Amino acid sequence: MHFHRFSRRAFLRGTGVTMALPWMESVNVWGDEPKKNKPASEAPVRLCVTFSGNGFQSKEWWAKGEGKAMELGKVLAPLHEFRDKLLFVRGLYHEEARKGNIHSSQTGNMLSGAPIASGGEIRSGTSFDQLLAQTYGRSTKVPSLVLACEKSNPSVHKNYSMLYSSHISWSSPTTPTPLELYPALAFDRLFKDEASPADKSVLDAVLADAQDLRRGISASDQRKLDEYLDSVRDVEKRIENAGKRGELQGWRPTLSKPNIQRPANGIPQDIGEHMRLMMDLVAIGFQTDTTRISTLKLNNDHSALRFPNLPSVQQAGHGIDYMIHHLLSHSDGEDYLKVNQFFMEQLAYLARKLAAIQEGPRTLLDNTMIMHCSSMMVGAKHNNDELPVIVLGGAAGRLKGGRVIDYKDKPDRQLCRLFMSMMDKMDVRPKTFGDAKQMLEEV
Repeated sequence: MHFHRFSRRAFLRGTGVTMALPWMESVNVWGDEPKKNKPASEAPVRLCVTFSGNGFQSKEWWAKGEGKAMELGKVLAPLHEFRDKLLFVRGLYHEEARKGNIHSSQTGNMLSGAPIASGGEIRSGTSFDQLLAQTYGRSTKVPSLVLACEKSNPSVHKNYSMLYSSHISWSSPTTPTPLELYPALAFDRLFKDEASPADKSVLDAVLADAQDLRRGISASDQRKLDEYLDSVRDVEKRIENAGKRGELQGWRPTLSKPNIQRPANGIPQDIGEHMRLMMDLVAIGFQTDTTRISTLKLNNDHSALRFPNLPSVQQAGHGIDYMIHHLLSHSDGEDYLKVNQFFMEQLAYLARKLAAIQEGPRTLLDNTMIMHCSSMMVGAKHNNDELPVIVLGGAAGRLKGGRVIDYKDKPDRQLCRLFMSMMDKMDVRPKTFGDAKQMLEEV
């Protein structure tokens, strides 16, 4: 398989900073050989896998119809504007994940379908995003961007390591891919030559190079460059403000004020802000082709997150912070539905960002596949004989949305067949993957 190397023209450079450029009609930004009077090549396909733990309110997880006429259940309602780009997949599952019937054993092979080891041993399988990172992703600065909004849990639950509940991306069968929870460090990894805090703004470092570039590109590309630099500045400022607060989210303090010094850089206390920042980083990573593959774990399975930012339906006048998400998922009430919708709102936020970025004849959303999944259908039942899975985007014209595909009563319902189909759209074609031996023809 051939992977091109990037030319210097793909980047803005400054001291300690390498900042990739978005697609432009007048610049060979993505490693093309210079061609007189010819536009740069089409954009590549990108993949983003998002995950939320503890399943959904199943009676409202549904879709029917097709195209603009597709109807969506209440959980998916935030994605209404993208229903013609939505593929709703029903009935697929992992046979190996059904053997433990506990959160850890159901999540550790979410993206691999591999057998899960118990009894103190850590063994799963290389996830399909990392197989892509090791092949398709090698032509980018960051082969894969692995993000999370809830920290890893190192404990053990019913003989299974909770690391399985905390990681969906695995670089090898025994190595969960390290999670980046801090937006500032994820930003550094995308744009700085060394992923460490620095006093100087990324944009300030590359300003002279950007001004030189601007003089030699078309008016349309000048606008695109300005919009891109503005979006990077906005993310940079928001990360800076979040870091100044120096607060961690995901746990409830037992003191009225801290009894230790605040860290200089931190995770936003507001979970919605944290998730949106991570979505922004995925969008910028894709827009600049700094990375083509990302996973974003919104929370763990068996999650301890609370949602004080969401007003409670069940407890008027309060936020949904009276119960951790894991316990909330067992209630299956209106507040659980509201949190489900909150996760889908983050997905819609990312889709909206990508749809606003034009890459030649298509948008960035048209060139991307966003798969959202959970490792069970309903938290109260732990049922994973069919998993909730949707795919948004167009994979550069290779994926048709606005469809419902139901495999519930069909043979060969391996979820890994979907992964093989998605890898195929990125020109990576293993003969088998996990427990699957063939792709899904309908996808």
